[in-house]
Amino acid sequence: MNKNIAETNIQETPDKRPLFFGLGFGILFGFLLHKGGATKYDVIIGQLLLTDFTVLKIMLSAVATGMVGIYFMKSLGLIKLSLKSGSVGMNVVGALIFGVGFALLGYCPGTIAGAIGNGYLDAMTGGLVGIISGTWIFAVMYPKLKNGILKKGDFGDITIPRLLKVNDWLVVIPAFALIILLLFWIEKAGF
Repeated sequence: MNKNIAETNIQETPDKRPLFFGLGFGILFGFLLHKGGATKYDVIIGQLLLTDFTVLKIMLSAVATGMVGIYFMKSLGLIKLSLKSGSVGMNVVGALIFGVGFALLGYCPGTIAGAIGNGYLDAMTGGLVGIISGTWIFAVMYPKLKNGILKKGDFGDITIPRLLKVNDWLVVIPAFALIILLLFWIEKAGF
């Protein structure tokens, strides 16, 4: 009987390795945000004023690297993508929440975490309070929103390769090339 209890406990224990991988990649991403200057208020405001494109270059580089990395791991069978369904309503609500927070404080969630790591007081007070209170407000409002505005314009869990009915790489490679060309153009133009 004790053997069955022990086997049950072993089977129910979830694999925590993905959490450690996530933590490790999060720390690495925060370090790279810091090294790139994206945790500095002046750099972020410069991006919003279209005078400093450091944040755009960092984000485009992250998208290109992440896109190739994820689809490479998917091709090898190391990961399986679990897509969430989306809608126009979800994107509008998310953009409004993100945009208001970004406009008020000059940080996005990732750069707030990096700025807190740098010890910036504005990020520790306004940023952390904003993230926690914004999350709480959304959680309280979610039951009313989930069957209303969040369902408007539902497009499911479609991806561009699925929509075009082509292999993932027929979209990933051209998208990667376009991002790289855009990065070179931004750099050459002196942005």
